[in-house]
Amino acid sequence: MNTQDTWSLGGKEFSSRFILGSGKYSLELIEAAVRDAGAQMITLAVRRANTKEQENILDYIPKGVTLLPNTSGARNAEEAVRIARLARELGCGDFVKIEIMRDTKYLLPDNQETIKATEILAKEGFVVMPYMYPDLNAARDLVSAGAACVMPLASPIGSNKGLATKEFIQILIDEIDLPVIVDAGIGRPSQACEAMEMGAAAIMANTALATAGHPPRVRPRGDPIFILLGRTEFALRNSALRQNYGAYRAAPSCDEVPVADGSQKAEAF
Repeated sequence: MNTQDTWSLGGKEFSSRFILGSGKYSLELIEAAVRDAGAQMITLAVRRANTKEQENILDYIPKGVTLLPNTSGARNAEEAVRIARLARELGCGDFVKIEIMRDTKYLLPDNQETIKATEILAKEGFVVMPYMYPDLNAARDLVSAGAACVMPLASPIGSNKGLATKEFIQILIDEIDLPVIVDAGIGRPSQACEAMEMGAAAIMANTALATAGHPPRVRPRGDPIFILLGRTEFALRNSALRQNYGAYRAAPSCDEVPVADGSQKAEAF
């Protein structure tokens, strides 16, 4: 019986469904995310890669982890395309997360400019992962433009407000034949768990982890347990996957799960 739960993107297979955002990064956070949570993909803001005098985020990311350069700071498709091409020239690979925001207060993505950039970069061989506001028509246009997945926001970047757009994200999961990666606003383990229960392919988190005051409390050498629980629940509801997971067993609350050393329960990231 095959119990390995993997997913594919851009010709690569991933066993972890946790992607680490690096807008607020530290050596401790990245080491913990890779070592304990098994993160296999980490974002890299090309325009901010060397903003600290004595450290460079590239020095923190181990070999074997897929770099996901993002176009943070781009205000239109032209700027996003320029940043993506620069990242490729710098040796960051073909994966790129498109972030285009004209709005500087709420940092909401510009779906129309994102579609334009996606079409250009997909034709150039990039694995395009567009950050977008969860709108079905825009998602369909991104599919037609050549996106490898769609990355709808759960709530505004850095807000930790959780799945404010839950119903719209569920529509994308139900209707879009691409991986749906829930991005931005995940603030608690239960919210990540809920996104996985909905059927998301993966979740991305940064602010909740970076501001928690300690590295993520996770099960050793695998996805954080709150992701595992949510994914298992989704599998049990899905007859196509049921055979890989066996009989249901009651799981602890996603906000109160055992930490790696078993000493206590964690109530947040």
